[in-house]
Amino acid sequence: MGECEILDILWRRAIVGVPGSRFMAELNETVADGLAAYYEYVAAQLHKSVDPLSNERFWRKPYPYGNSIGHLVLHLTGNLNYYIGARVAETGYVRDREREFTDKQPPSKEQALRALDRTIAMVVTTIRKQRAEDWGKAYTAEREPEATDRMQIFIRCAGHAYHHVGQMVYLTRELART
Repeated sequence: MGECEILDILWRRAIVGVPGSRFMAELNETVADGLAAYYEYVAAQLHKSVDPLSNERFWRKPYPYGNSIGHLVLHLTGNLNYYIGARVAETGYVRDREREFTDKQPPSKEQALRALDRTIAMVVTTIRKQRAEDWGKAYTAEREPEATDRMQIFIRCAGHAYHHVGQMVYLTRELART
């Protein structure tokens, strides 16, 4: 093996990493810290927007179409519990997606937010349990053909959650006008 080949191997190990290497451990910690912090940020933004609402406003639809903030919270809770809880953490969660939007006897605002907070904590715990080699593990789930590995589902769920937080911010403003 020539000097150039040895340097190439060393370079690849330094850049790409070798499972179990210090570089991969540090990269894994950086990824986990960043993702966990992002999910916590999303939850904090959600609470900042919806905590001031009464239970009645939390469940009121400002328009005849669309969803209430409460139903969006149920949807986020179900989404994360299924895509990350059931499919990665293997919690056994069984999702009833339709009910997330149509529940005629929903929980109180406080109960719904506590359930979401428990779910975010589960997501953060699951993120922190991922080893460097886990991020690329194959992933499949119903209604999710785009995510083919764990990293993709964590990123897609984070984007999905923040999208709905944006909707909740908007709905909160609309409810204040009525």
